[in-house]
Amino acid sequence: MSYYEISEENTRELQRISLEMLLYFDRFCESHHLTYFLCGGCCIGAIRNQGFIPWDDDVDIFMKRCDYERLKELWTDTERYEIEYTSPEYECFSPAVTICDRTTTFVKTYRKDMNVSHGVAMDIFPLDGCPEGIHRVWQKLCAMLFSLFTVEKAPENHGALIKAAGRFGLFLVPGWKGKTRVWQFFERQMSKYRIENCDRITELCAGPYYMQKEYPKDAFREAVRTDFEGCRLPVPVGYDAYLTEAFGDYMRLPPEEDRKAHHEYEFIDLGTSYRQYFGTKYCVGSAGSMDRQEAKQEEEG
Repeated sequence: MSYYEISEENTRELQRISLEMLLYFDRFCESHHLTYFLCGGCCIGAIRNQGFIPWDDDVDIFMKRCDYERLKELWTDTERYEIEYTSPEYECFSPAVTICDRTTTFVKTYRKDMNVSHGVAMDIFPLDGCPEGIHRVWQKLCAMLFSLFTVEKAPENHGALIKAAGRFGLFLVPGWKGKTRVWQFFERQMSKYRIENCDRITELCAGPYYMQKEYPKDAFREAVRTDFEGCRLPVPVGYDAYLTEAFGDYMRLPPEEDRKAHHEYEFIDLGTSYRQYFGTKYCVGSAGSMDRQEAKQEEEG
C-alpha cells in the first residue's frame, strides 16, 4: 500500500500532466529526428485502452541507444521540464534518463532522502543489441554492475547473497569519482553490441528482471503511431511480439486487487514545485532550500 494514498481524481490529474510532458517530448523528438516508442504500461494502454491504463501513474519510453545518447546531447532544460541522468558531474541514483516536470511535486518513498528532481517524471530506457552465448552473459553482468554503481544501493528483492555482494562491491569502491570510473566502464561494455549486428534487442536499465528479456529486433524496426488519449503516439511496429515477451497475455486485465498504482509515495502536490518542499517533504532536516545543482556545487565546493 502507498504511504501517501493517491485518489482516482489525482491519478487522472497526474496523467493529464504526464500527457502534456509526453506531447512536449514528442514534439522535441520530431524536431530533432529522434525515434522513441511507448513501452511498459503506456504501450499496453495504447493498445488495450487507447490511452492510459486507468491506474497507471507514470510514463515509460524506449529509445534505441543511438537516439538515447543524442537525446542527452540535444536536450535543453526549459522553465518547466528538466532532464536528469547520472553523469560524472551529477549523482542521479538512477541507471536511466528521466524527464521531470519541475512545477510539480511527486516524492517517491525510495527517493525521499535524495536531493534530486522530485517532479512528475517520465523514464526513458535505452535499447541495445543483444548478443549470444558468453557475450550475453557478460552483457548482463555488466548491466547489473552498471546499475549497482549508478543507483549506489544493493538490490533488496533478489536474495540475501546478491544483496550482500552488492553492498560489498559498493564498499570496495568508495567515493563518487571511483564509482564513476566503474560505471562508465560497465556502461561501455554492456552497450558495445550494436543493434544492427545482433538478431535480438534488449533493455538493460530497467532492473534485473527486464534485462533478461530478449525481443525480436524486427519488433523495433520502426515506430507506428496509434491512438493515445486523443493523440497519435508511437509504439513499436511489432508491439505484440514485444508485449507478449515482456508481459505475457497483456490484453487480459489483472486481478481487481492489482489494479492500483505500483509506486509508493511520500508526498504529492501536483500544483507546486518540489523545490518548495526541500527539507520538509524530502531531504527532511536538511538546512535551507536549494536547487539540486546548487547542492551538488556546494558538496564539491
